[in-house]
Amino acid sequence: MSSRRPVSLTLRGIRIVLSLAWLTLSVFSAAVVSAQGSSAPPGVPTLRDAAAALAAGDIQRADNELQAILQVVPADVHALNLLAIVRVQQKREYDAEALFKQAIALQPDFAGAQAGLGLLYSQMGKADLAIPTLQTALKLDPGRKDVQAVLIGIWRRQAYDAVEHNELEKALALLIAARKLNAADAGVQYEFGMVALRMSLFPDAIDAFDHVLKLQPDDPAARYALGRAQMSVSRFDDAQQSFSRYVQLRPSDASGHYALGFTLQALQKIPEARAEYERSIALQPLQTESYFQLGLIALDGGDPDAAAKQFEHVLGRAPHHAAALTGMGRVRFQQKDYAGAVALFEKAIASNSGLREAHYYLGLADSRLGRNEESEKELQIATRLEHEEVEKHQTLLKIIDPDQAPAAETKARQ
Repeated sequence: MSSRRPVSLTLRGIRIVLSLAWLTLSVFSAAVVSAQGSSAPPGVPTLRDAAAALAAGDIQRADNELQAILQVVPADVHALNLLAIVRVQQKREYDAEALFKQAIALQPDFAGAQAGLGLLYSQMGKADLAIPTLQTALKLDPGRKDVQAVLIGIWRRQAYDAVEHNELEKALALLIAARKLNAADAGVQYEFGMVALRMSLFPDAIDAFDHVLKLQPDDPAARYALGRAQMSVSRFDDAQQSFSRYVQLRPSDASGHYALGFTLQALQKIPEARAEYERSIALQPLQTESYFQLGLIALDGGDPDAAAKQFEHVLGRAPHHAAALTGMGRVRFQQKDYAGAVALFEKAIASNSGLREAHYYLGLADSRLGRNEESEKELQIATRLEHEEVEKHQTLLKIIDPDQAPAAETKARQ
């Protein structure tokens, strides 16, 4: 049972930023060239005139005036830049590309032209060309929020595609770069956290979701995801607080009540856990997981008959549910039906060979039946699986350090 939302982004935001970017470029260029207005020969329009026409939406007049200027001064980079913007407005993208490139060739440190070319490439769907150009623009003019937003949008889209193809390391590297560029972007933080969660990088996921909640305190998806990450590192008190807040925000979400019940169960608050599982079932009667946990509570509480009823609910809907098969096997084991228990444990292992508990109890049941060799084999498997679980838990390391970020960004661009 999960309330995870997928890593995603909206391209509508990128298009809005692009449309605003062209206006920013025109205003910026007009400001830069305003002092040059009086230097044009008599009868030749000034850059200030062309920029004013462009800002007023008179595209044709801006076009005519800029071409007149370039006939007199062909290497005027500001005129080339403004004419490129005109070509974008006219949807003549390849002509605009050539003009931006011409301006950059004449003046490589011209931030406006670098930004314009990068934004154009993004609009044309040429992300591989857009990324280095936008990065250059930001180095020249770090205050360009429009450029920053588009670059982050590209990396988020690429990260989403990487997740769709299960290329989680690539997605993580891209989101590291986006996160470094703007740590106050809640969307980037959330998506980074979700990828880190999938990769079992739980401390990094917790850090990211904490960032989201500082920016958006009542974001229910981030609250739920934070609880999941906290549970994964056995921070059950913290997880209880996260899930308690989540069910306040979304009281009708069965998954939230299940997660809160699971956390309470881990804290040995059994009556409260049972109540949350029952709320979860009331909200979503066709589920399996809350029934399964109620079965475990009954089994651990010494009531195998009640446990069997709960496991039967699960197996009626999911006949190959390995954990429920194991639970039912434990019921048979307690009833001294060792042959029946063995059959159930073997079925559970066939469904999930990595389930340590099934191997352990199968080893015990085999021992009761005098199958000592089989028993020893299963107990050894259970011990190995337990060691692997411990080692995996002990190797949880944070991957982001300040001095690692540049290398991660380089990887994201490759």
